[in-house]
Amino acid sequence: MLAMDIEKKIKDLTAELNHYNYQYYVLAASLISDYDFDLKLKELEALEAQYPDFADPNSPTQRVGGDITSRFKTEKHRWPMLSLGNTYNQEELQDFDQRIRKIIGDHFEYVCELKFDGLSISLTYEHGTLTKAVTRGDGIQGDVVTNNVKTIRSIPIKLKNGDYPDQFEIRGEIFMHKSAFLRLNKEREENEEQTYANPRNFASGTLKLQDSAEVAKRPLDCFLYFLYCDHRTNLFHDHWNSLERVKSWGFHVSEHTKKCASLMEVFEFIDYWDTHRHDLGYEIDGIVIKVNDYAQQEELGFTAKNPRWAISYKFKAERVETVLNSISYQVGRTGAVTPVANLQPVKLAGTIVKRASLHNANEIARLDLHQGDTVYVEKGGEIIPKIIAVNMDKRLLAATAFIYPLSCPECSTPLIRQEGEAVHYCPNETGCPPQIVGKMQHFIGRKMMDIEGMGDETVDNFFKKGLLHNIVDIYGLKDHQEELQQLERFGQKSIDNMLAGIEKSKEKPFEKVLFSLGIRHVGETIAKKLAQHFKNIDSLAQASIEEIEAVQDIGRRIAESVKEYLDNPIHQQQIIALRQYGLNFEIEEKEIVLASNRLNGKTFLISGVFAEHSREELAALIESNGGKMISSISAKLSYLVAGDKMGPSKLAKAEKLGIPMINDQELFELINLK
Repeated sequence: MLAMDIEKKIKDLTAELNHYNYQYYVLAASLISDYDFDLKLKELEALEAQYPDFADPNSPTQRVGGDITSRFKTEKHRWPMLSLGNTYNQEELQDFDQRIRKIIGDHFEYVCELKFDGLSISLTYEHGTLTKAVTRGDGIQGDVVTNNVKTIRSIPIKLKNGDYPDQFEIRGEIFMHKSAFLRLNKEREENEEQTYANPRNFASGTLKLQDSAEVAKRPLDCFLYFLYCDHRTNLFHDHWNSLERVKSWGFHVSEHTKKCASLMEVFEFIDYWDTHRHDLGYEIDGIVIKVNDYAQQEELGFTAKNPRWAISYKFKAERVETVLNSISYQVGRTGAVTPVANLQPVKLAGTIVKRASLHNANEIARLDLHQGDTVYVEKGGEIIPKIIAVNMDKRLLAATAFIYPLSCPECSTPLIRQEGEAVHYCPNETGCPPQIVGKMQHFIGRKMMDIEGMGDETVDNFFKKGLLHNIVDIYGLKDHQEELQQLERFGQKSIDNMLAGIEKSKEKPFEKVLFSLGIRHVGETIAKKLAQHFKNIDSLAQASIEEIEAVQDIGRRIAESVKEYLDNPIHQQQIIALRQYGLNFEIEEKEIVLASNRLNGKTFLISGVFAEHSREELAALIESNGGKMISSISAKLSYLVAGDKMGPSKLAKAEKLGIPMINDQELFELINLK
């Protein structure tokens, strides 16, 4: 294929995929199946990899992220991102309306918009290309998070041809849909990671992650709602028309916006969405009311903190009363015991609520819960039911306080509570049924070993029938075909599919196997970092707590948990058995084509974060020039490549042993690279 043809093919595929992204994420129209889209995306990725000179820097393949940010640069807003004044009732809104009329008279319109419960962002475009994304910060300056924002598919990186100005700034709100929040929070809970209280916190936490590849894995969305540029009134004279125009440029603008000729129409809009907000797939916490005309906005001006031409009407959190019937205790796969309040069913925020999580013993004590209490219930972030308080006026005279159990509700083993943790655990992981079943269900999961033909109900049924006792037994099911054939609603085709899925799972890489083991506090990302650093299970098992903790993003608690798991003789036997069945407990090392032998015989350890390079990139550079990476500081270490935020204990040990310390630029000089 000629170079001209290749360049055209890449250009056409890029334009086609960008069009599909715009139709799907902005217009909510699906013109192509996910499968066909992925095939085209992979084709483009392959072409870009083979012919990088023809790749568009704003290609849809760049939505996956990959840039590591050691720290976020702070930048001043050209137009301050002021907050809005809040009002909570019609009287306050009428006062706002009267203030407007005193200044500009009675002839004006309002634009009413949903107040999205997310985090504000300012996007700068130059010649139709996204060049900068900055958070609100303190309103005067914010953090530059451009790489992370580029992973959000509803935000265009490159605009279609249009009549937009050469440079402009557009403001919006980044948020997470309810369904994504619940799914991701459930995964974090299953992996013993801290859960988020509401979608806004999850979205905010995601946007501030240092690794944009991790941001790309979490589905964020964004609505845009306000434009700034020089000579804006040459383009349009009011806010309503600006929304229509930016929508035509390719921006994701909420359809639930209304132009109102009177305050009565504003009240009608507020009342409608106060009732129907629960029908939306995302959270709103009120309505924003803006004077429409730009000239009138300028005449109204600003206070020190807020624009005088806009205000937000905040909805009251919906709260109901109901009776606390009992508290039950759920035992998770890691042994964590979670109390759950069983409530008299009550309608709240559009759904019937029967249960509410109480998190831990501290929460029960804080609320001072008694048998038969009448409690106030709200939905945290309008999603998760939670008990806010007890109506003490309705407490029964003979009511007794709830006492957190001392032993496991499933196996009667005395519970333990580790220092610094709020959660109680059942330590009987090999004899407590929900832990055994939970570990096996985790093991077969989609993000773990992904065993097709085997679901949670199958695992539970096999455990009850005595076919499964632990994760190792899954690989021995092929030797129990007779027993399998005797099971109801489990025909030969189902058996064959399941056994084929079990066999195929042996192809999973080491990082997936490590995640599948269900080590407390070790989620998907942590498992990947451990696998990449230690390369195999033996090196990881032999590492000290300090050596594990030295891996980027691994804290003391995680390191202790990994060490405790791998030191357990039962787990050691299970790993031996899984190895014998053919599971991967080491990374397949690809043959390295050396760029040079300049680092031959030298050993290196990389620690800290670097502004321009990821640790993985530096490690690959060292190995491609003949150097060897090791996992801990010892007298055998030739160089410590030190970045920012390196642990003090590692620094002290290196200084004590007299290990030469170099930065990333000195490493390049060592290899004679400019």
